Amino acid sequence: MASRKWLLRQNRDMKKASEAEPQFDGKTPPKIFNWTLPALTVHLEGRKAIRVCKQADACAALCYARSGTYMFRNVRERHIENLLMVVDQLPVWEAAMTEELRHKRYANAAIRIHDSGDFLSAEYLHAWLRIMRSAPGIRFYCYTKEVALFREHVELDPPPNFRWCFSLGGKQDHLVDLDVERHADVFPDEESIVEAGYSSQTRSDLLAVDGPPHVGIPANNIRHLRKRQGARSFGQIETDLRHTRQARRAATDEIPQPVPDEGVGSPKGDT
Repeated sequence: MASRKWLLRQNRDMKKASEAEPQFDGKTPPKIFNWTLPALTVHLEGRKAIRVCKQADACAALCYARSGTYMFRNVRERHIENLLMVVDQLPVWEAAMTEELRHKRYANAAIRIHDSGDFLSAEYLHAWLRIMRSAPGIRFYCYTKEVALFREHVELDPPPNFRWCFSLGGKQDHLVDLDVERHADVFPDEESIVEAGYSSQTRSDLLAVDGPPHVGIPANNIRHLRKRQGARSFGQIETDLRHTRQARRAATDEIPQPVPDEGVGSPKGDT
């Protein structure tokens, strides 16, 4: 008999988190499984580009999911297959995911939605919300840059088994109350996390939703991305980008506009 093909997997980081020591509350962490989509925008022959991470901005040039194992052919093909399921056959995918989560494999498990990718539409987000409500014994969590989408579709009535963490480095960073709301930022290293007053989630990915609300993530050890990031966090880079764009717009607005020619042939010139 052929082995079952699971929708949910455990990548290396999720396995590490599942095997971690008991966390700050003394509880042994559950097994963590992950659902993955390709990052940013996917271009496939014969169809329009599919924007997966619609709010990506500063993070796009620093995205770990565009390097390393994520770009291995078999891994990339698997993630594209996932994407096409939710884009082309969303009800079929939802039914399959709902059925899979009834398996004993997921008893007391935690599901990280998107170790790569994001909620690409309200319809897709609502499919996940229904899945969560159908599996009350399973915990679901995510990082997301879709702040406005969550304001409208999640925050008023979230499933009790779902927690999320806004992730900085995107177009909607300015919508996040950094003093109050749970959010994550990617820093160059552990030292800069501490200096900024954030709490590292290195010991377990679940600390993103179970630990202190200011979540620090050390940058992946990918040399060219670390060099590109420099000493700033994703959130700081995004803030600098926003200020630069605002300054450019302001400078453009200050440029004197040409006065319309009101000479012969214009309506006013003929009066």
